Amino acid sequence: MRWILFFGALIGTSLCGREKFWGDQVFRINVRNGDEISKLSQLVNSDNFKLHVWQSPSTFGRPVDVLVPSVSLQLVKSFLASQGLEYSVTIEDLQALLDNEDEEMQHNEGQERSGNNFNYGAYHSLEAIYREMDSIAADFPALASRVKIGHSFENRPLYVLKFSTGEGRRPAIWLNAGIHSREWISQATAIWTARKIVSDYQKDPAITSILERMDIFLLPVANPDGYVYTQTKNRFWRKTRSLNPGSPCVGTDANRNWNASFAGKGASDNPCSEVYHGPHPNSEVEVKSVVDFIQKHGNFKCFIDLHSYSQLLLYPYGYTVKNAPDADELDVVARHAAKALASLSGTEYQVGPTATTIYPASGSSPDWAYDNGIKYAFTFELRDTGHYGFLLPASQIIPTAEETWLGLRSIMEHVRDHLY
Repeated sequence: MRWILFFGALIGTSLCGREKFWGDQVFRINVRNGDEISKLSQLVNSDNFKLHVWQSPSTFGRPVDVLVPSVSLQLVKSFLASQGLEYSVTIEDLQALLDNEDEEMQHNEGQERSGNNFNYGAYHSLEAIYREMDSIAADFPALASRVKIGHSFENRPLYVLKFSTGEGRRPAIWLNAGIHSREWISQATAIWTARKIVSDYQKDPAITSILERMDIFLLPVANPDGYVYTQTKNRFWRKTRSLNPGSPCVGTDANRNWNASFAGKGASDNPCSEVYHGPHPNSEVEVKSVVDFIQKHGNFKCFIDLHSYSQLLLYPYGYTVKNAPDADELDVVARHAAKALASLSGTEYQVGPTATTIYPASGSSPDWAYDNGIKYAFTFELRDTGHYGFLLPASQIIPTAEETWLGLRSIMEHVRDHLY
């Protein structure tokens, strides 16, 4: 969730009606101190550019990625040069990546319609993901079931896969993905993980022993309205699609809407902001559905939220720089998980508390989980570190999911061993 600035000029529509980004580029700007952040803020706050901030500023030393439309390229280059801000171009033609993504999805959907096989190495529509959840439950009826926990603002169902080998409200793990709709690798990794769980049960001693003692609940698309919107209108939509009375701007940042220092640092009261926290905690029906389900269940021990991008493994707090009471243990667990993840292909993750590792963020799901007695609360920021950003190629889905699984399994094993 790096800081990305979006320069508005959108021209035309894609084949599926999405906004186009002809000739737009992505700049990576090196911000080394507060003075350089201040200089960059002049650009952000200029009405002449009508900039749109995707993410809040991160800690010094982390690069800033900036989306620049073709009409602003020379002006932005001149400004950066005049302020002594170093930058490089990481994506020279944004629309080319979007076109490739569209073509791959359309080709894959055609193949799946003819062969009826779900390709885990491709990005999918909401309907395709929901169909695959049904297939998993049908293929492994003794282990997996699809549970409707609520609905979205636009009345799409919120489906969870429950993996269980026992009865009653056993100790449980919650896996969340896609709360920020544009982060497609999170939804793709989640549905891959669902198939991995059922496939490895009774084959992998680790997941077998976890499921013998605990249940796993997996929500692969926590923001279905936003996800559909990214595929039909705006690929880079982040928020929900709820209406904001009195404002022309739509949506709330569902990861600022939880009742954890609500409306604090790292959130905005402006409905047009990408980090708008909403009118009150749990105002978003998608968030409230999860909160109600977890609280009614009453026996969750772990909450993990999958995001992208930056390759980070974070733990509470986001809303304060103060250490969480269990910070030492959470740090050990996270570092062990990051090591397990890196063991597959060497992908390096930075580990630490959210507020000091990237930026302050109040009202987030892991902080809410932790403050409500779910000690093992983590956020994964999946691949990559910015070369593709939110447009991670489909060819990286399975490698990302495979390594992420090793990190997830490491955390779940620790939770299993520390139930009481």
